[in-house]
Amino acid sequence: MRTPLVIGNWKMHGTQAMARELAQAVRDGLKRPRGVEVVVCPPFTALPATAEVLKGAAVTLGAQNCHWEGQGAFTGEISPAMLAELGCRWVLLGHSERRHVFRETDEEINRKMTAALRHGIAPVLCVGETEEERRQGLTFTVVEGQLRAAWAGLSSEDLARCVLAYEPVWAIGTGAVATPAQAAEVHRYLRGLVSEVASKELAQSVRILYGGSVKADNAQALTQEPDIDGVLVGGASLQAPSFITIAKKSAARSGASKE
Repeated sequence: MRTPLVIGNWKMHGTQAMARELAQAVRDGLKRPRGVEVVVCPPFTALPATAEVLKGAAVTLGAQNCHWEGQGAFTGEISPAMLAELGCRWVLLGHSERRHVFRETDEEINRKMTAALRHGIAPVLCVGETEEERRQGLTFTVVEGQLRAAWAGLSSEDLARCVLAYEPVWAIGTGAVATPAQAAEVHRYLRGLVSEVASKELAQSVRILYGGSVKADNAQALTQEPDIDGVLVGGASLQAPSFITIAKKSAARSGASKE
């Protein structure tokens, strides 16, 4: 059985003091989580403070982005080596805000995937369609193109360390959320695509998360779908009680919702 994975994406929110307080609350609320893995992804400036709070905790540390080079004249960028030094085990790549606001290309995301894996960091590849693309019936075409491009050239060993996250762009930060049936349809398609691109074995083991206005009151219905292996949480991850509830409800899928 695939262990549910719950990731909190704090985006560009909070001071170091807020990060410490939030990380402490999440750590204390999930001291011994059963049946779920939990990750938080603070802003770059809050990574050291959060890492200090989470040292030895069950909750692990992730980053929201990285560059594809290890070092060099890339003003304003952060390398995977820098993230690894801080204790990051995960990194979000291809988030819709990176694609649409910062114009990241599939080629750049592929290079970031390769770099993260080279430094021992597990990439969480985000894929998803816009509202207009969904209206045009292009959802499957869009997510397939994003996945194939990002995974191009990766070895089977590398792919085994990757996680996918389906994030319909029209549901991110809008309050709209895909119904469990809508999300499950895309997750089934992605799992079938992984079987085609990689192997049946990887398709059965890869974790595919749902992201897009995930809250405490819809997390359990989403994660009860057999192909939804957890959630990528935005705004709700900034409130410790809400995020802890989401993690525990996601764990309920495996029958282990208590600490």
